Amino acid sequence: MLRRPSPVSVPSSEAPWIDVATALAARFASTVAADDESGELPLAHLKAISDSGLDTAFLPAEHGGEGLSYAALAQIVRLFAAAHPAVAAVWLMHIGAAHGLVTMSPPPAAAFFAERLRAGDRFSNALSEPAGGNHFLASQQDVDPIDGGWSLTGRKLFVSGVEVADHLLLNVRIDGAPAFFGVSRDSTMSLPPIDQTIGMRATRSRSIVFDGTVLPASRRCGPPPADYANLITVGFASLSIGIAESAVDALVTSATTPKGPAGAVLADEQWVKAETGMLWTELRGATLVAEQVAWLADRRDPLAMEAATEAKMLANEAAKKAAALALKVGGGGAYLARSPIQRIFRDAQAGALMAYSVPFSAEVVGSWVLASR
Repeated sequence: MLRRPSPVSVPSSEAPWIDVATALAARFASTVAADDESGELPLAHLKAISDSGLDTAFLPAEHGGEGLSYAALAQIVRLFAAAHPAVAAVWLMHIGAAHGLVTMSPPPAAAFFAERLRAGDRFSNALSEPAGGNHFLASQQDVDPIDGGWSLTGRKLFVSGVEVADHLLLNVRIDGAPAFFGVSRDSTMSLPPIDQTIGMRATRSRSIVFDGTVLPASRRCGPPPADYANLITVGFASLSIGIAESAVDALVTSATTPKGPAGAVLADEQWVKAETGMLWTELRGATLVAEQVAWLADRRDPLAMEAATEAKMLANEAAKKAAALALKVGGGGAYLARSPIQRIFRDAQAGALMAYSVPFSAEVVGSWVLASR
């Protein structure tokens, strides 16, 4: 795909990790179609990321990591998402949950979770609830106090990779206020039958039920530092950008492949050029905004989280438009089950539905603009 120089670059000391991610992504791409068809979690790929040392490298130096930059995170998520969106999504949730627990937990718990990530354990976010919608950070589930903590009986939804998760970052409500915990899987947790999704099927995002699960006070998270940027929030936009880039690649392939006895190509058609040009520019804009989010996060600027809402919304829409145009240009052949375009089209819808959804994000950003006078 056509590239342009970016004003935001990964530090040279971290460039080898981009090479590692590039090589991993090439492996992931070889199974993306089969994994989508089976709807099975690509555990071998997730293990390959962990075995490469990439998970550990994102830990702060005081916990045995390298504290890789948000610029590196954004680039790696894009690479993974272009090759295998489900791997990118599950990995982002995993590393985001682990990093959040190490950052927000009391020192003994933080050291425990860092050690478990280094050992190859899996992490997931369990934040979404049946009645939560976009307000997934404000739990609606009250918990009962017990000796040494609280007891949770309830359900969480859309927990990506939960089948193999060893530890969860979850939220509840205590005395009417949100509270976050790091908990390890035990026999009080169960998985109801999965409701398979139409896109990103290999994320295996499913519900988890808690029946008297103990939430120890020693595992209760404190508030994040004011200048801390959550990895998932920063990486969300890059997830959609990677999908959009794969859509553009598929579009170009379709448009430049000769068809019919005369060998005509759709790339010569005015409407294809015009629509591709507009799409390309919109994707460039979304990419630059996403890179600005990473830049702000690396500067520890509190504005990073606000900018991330803008970036996610813009990238989600760019991915949907790119996939739709790839389908349009690909025609009937793109609609066949064997075409990668139909999978890309389904995968592209997911980001816009993830909290904060595009309509909710648009309302939030609009309110900022209207209140700024």
